[in-house]
Amino acid sequence: MANFADTIAALATPAGTSAIAIVRASGPGVSGLIQAIFAETPAPRTVRRADYRDAGGRLVDDVLFTFFAGPNSFTGEDTLEVSSHGNPFIAQRIFEDLLARGCRPAGAGEFSKRAFLNGRMDLSQAEAVMDLIHARSERALAAANQQLRGSLGRHMDDLISRLVNILAHIEAYIDFPEEDLPEEDRQSVLRDLDDLIARTNRLIATNHYGDLLRDGIKTIIIGETNAGKSSLLNRLVGRERALVSPDPGTTRDYIEERVVIGAHWLRLIDTAGLNEAPSSLEKRGIGKTLEQAEGADIFLWVVDGTHPTPRLPAALSYRMTGDNTLVVLNKCDLVASTSAAEPASFRGVRISALHGDGIEALNAAIIGLADSLIPRTGDEMIAINARHCHALSQARLCLDSAKAKFIDNLSSELVASDLRVSLEAYGEIAGRIDNEKVLDQLFASFCIGK
Repeated sequence: MANFADTIAALATPAGTSAIAIVRASGPGVSGLIQAIFAETPAPRTVRRADYRDAGGRLVDDVLFTFFAGPNSFTGEDTLEVSSHGNPFIAQRIFEDLLARGCRPAGAGEFSKRAFLNGRMDLSQAEAVMDLIHARSERALAAANQQLRGSLGRHMDDLISRLVNILAHIEAYIDFPEEDLPEEDRQSVLRDLDDLIARTNRLIATNHYGDLLRDGIKTIIIGETNAGKSSLLNRLVGRERALVSPDPGTTRDYIEERVVIGAHWLRLIDTAGLNEAPSSLEKRGIGKTLEQAEGADIFLWVVDGTHPTPRLPAALSYRMTGDNTLVVLNKCDLVASTSAAEPASFRGVRISALHGDGIEALNAAIIGLADSLIPRTGDEMIAINARHCHALSQARLCLDSAKAKFIDNLSSELVASDLRVSLEAYGEIAGRIDNEKVLDQLFASFCIGK
C-alpha cells in the first residue's frame, strides 16, 4: 500500500509548451511546504498569487497556488496545486524544487490510489477517472461521468444488499437449527436468486459496450470492387485517407480510421473489394476482409447504385443482419433513379460518396445503429470493464451453483458457501478487497500526477 508518511509530487499536465502548467503535491508535508515557499498558510480552496522561489531563493515564476485541506481534497490528504506559466522548463524547476524540499516523485496513478485508500472514492470510481481522461465521444464521456459519480457502485450496493438478505435468511437455519423458525419460503428464495442472476447478467452484457466506448465501434465498409467504399471512407473521415481509382481492386488490404459520428466513436475499416473471380493478391485481401468482419459491430454494405444489387456474400450472410447492417446505395448522382434496390431485410440509404449527397441521412442511420448497441440497465448508463466482468462472471457462476444446490435440497451450508463467494466477487468491483498486487496493477495504468 502507499506510504502515507510520504509527501508526493508530480507534474499534472502533459509535457510541452502551453498556457499554464500544474504541479501538485499531496501528503502530510504540504502545510510545511506552503509555509516554506510562500510564507503563509492560506484558507483552503482559495487561489493565491505569489512569487515561487526555490530553496536557494531564486525566482522561478509568478504563480497561482491553491491549498486543499484533507480530508476534503481529491486524495483525502492536504494537497497543493501550483499553476505556473506553461514553459516546461519552469514546471520542471518547480517539480525539482518540491523534491529538493522533501517530496518524492509520485508513482503512476498514486494520487487516485490515495483517494481510493482514503475512502474518497470506490475502486470503480477510480477507474472512471481514466475513462474520463480518455473519453473520445459524448457517450464515453457520459458513461465515465456517471461511473465517477457512483452509478456502478450504487448498482453493486443494491446487489450486495439483496444477496446479504438471502444469505442471512439461509444462514439462520444453519446457526439456529433448534429454533422454531417459520418454514422456509423456498419459492421466495428462488425468485430472489433468479432476480440476482438476471441483474448480474444485465451488467455483464454491458462489458462489450464498455469496450466499444473505449476502443470505438468496429464499423466495416464492405462491398464489391469499384462500389465506392474508399470514397465513402474519405467522405466520412473528411480527408483523402484512401487512394481512389477507377481501376477495380485498388484496396488490397484494410485501412482503419477513427471518427466521431454524433455521440459515438467509430473505428471505420475500409476493406478489399469482394470479387467472385479474384486474383491471388485480391484473394488475400478478401481473406483479410472476412477476418475483420468476424468482430464487426456495424456493416456498411456499399452497393453500386448503377448496377443491380449483388447477392449478399455467403461467407458473411450469417453475420450481416437488418440489426447491424446498412445498405449504402452509392453513385446516386449518376442516374435519376438507381438500378439497385435495398434487400427486403435491410435498411438502405442513397448517397453520392463523390459529391456528399445523402451523407447526413447516412450519418443519422449510423447513429441509429450505434444507439441500438447501448445496453439497457435503467436510467443510468453502465459500461463495465474487463475486471468488473470477471468479478461478475465469478459471482454469477456461484449464484447458479447455489441455486442448483438449493433446488436439489442440498445442505444449507453448501448453498451459503457459494453465496459467500458471490458476495466477495461483488465486493471486488467497488474495492472491498485487500490485495496490494491487484491495486498496484490497476493504478499502474494511470497517468503520473493523477
